[in-house]
Amino acid sequence: MQIQENISLRPYNSFGIDVRARYFAAFNNIEELETLLSPDSRLPTLILGGGSNILFTKDVDGLVLKNEITGITELHEDSQYVYVKAGAGENWHRFVLHCIERNWAGVENLSLIPGNVGASPMQNIGAYGVEIDDVFWVLEAYHLKEKKRVTFTRSDCEFGYRDSVFKKKFKDQFVILNVTFRLHKKPIFHTNYGAIEQELEKMGIKELSIKAISNAVIRIRSSKLPDPAITGNAGSFFKNPVVSKEQFVQLKSITHNIIGHETIEGTIKLAAGWLIEQCGPEAETSWKGFRRGDAGCHANQALVLVNYGDANGKEIFNLSEEILQSVKAKFGITLEREVNII
Repeated sequence: MQIQENISLRPYNSFGIDVRARYFAAFNNIEELETLLSPDSRLPTLILGGGSNILFTKDVDGLVLKNEITGITELHEDSQYVYVKAGAGENWHRFVLHCIERNWAGVENLSLIPGNVGASPMQNIGAYGVEIDDVFWVLEAYHLKEKKRVTFTRSDCEFGYRDSVFKKKFKDQFVILNVTFRLHKKPIFHTNYGAIEQELEKMGIKELSIKAISNAVIRIRSSKLPDPAITGNAGSFFKNPVVSKEQFVQLKSITHNIIGHETIEGTIKLAAGWLIEQCGPEAETSWKGFRRGDAGCHANQALVLVNYGDANGKEIFNLSEEILQSVKAKFGITLEREVNII
């Protein structure tokens, strides 16, 4: 819990951006957090989880506190569900594998998503037809100013597409301490999204299981997305934009092969990756696979911006801005960044 000075944050963010924190410390429980947030400290404070959804564009002139609260506990069960609490500092993918080993269903489609458990409700992470919203039960958070624990139910979190109260309404006001999930004792399989069914067929799976779905998702993600340990990235940099049916009809009349899927709400979710692929730094080129210095757009997935080595945060941010402007100019659609910019 010792506070260190002038610490590089490169090991603590998946982009591998080499910025420095004026002060840095890690906490393993709420008591350590409260000590670090002593009343006489007036420094701006940044809470850091797994660092997988953040882009640093400058040094942090304040106190960076890394959440390392761990532990996975089976609280109770009923005829349908098992309720499992995980510390916010638990690695998300390790938590998913822990659940699969015990046949607790509901998070298998979210395998290999980078980051920690604490970020999962904050971002309402999702993949292959499943979101945290589907399995979330309750979370405990610490109010930084009022210095007290607060419990958030599913409705309190106001989940939206890659969104929650912690990203806007209560941004930077709470530290998530732990999350409780309501997982199925009898699996409900989600295989009709993306290429899961085709991958299961390639794997020769005859009897469906949550482990088989997890393995299929891992194979798909590994083939499309770069490993942050090798190539710095934060996964999907942009959200898939949502438009009305009327807007989609207009877009389709101009661009016949535009990709869109109808949502439960009756709107159309467009594929941001496809939109980005259709644009580029020049009229006849695509952003997909583009590289300028060590900042680039991944060759297999245009949604992923990457640091090939020593790019700084401003270079990656500027590239994202160019991509945003080109998509807006061509399609009249404003993409929204999924990654938090510091």
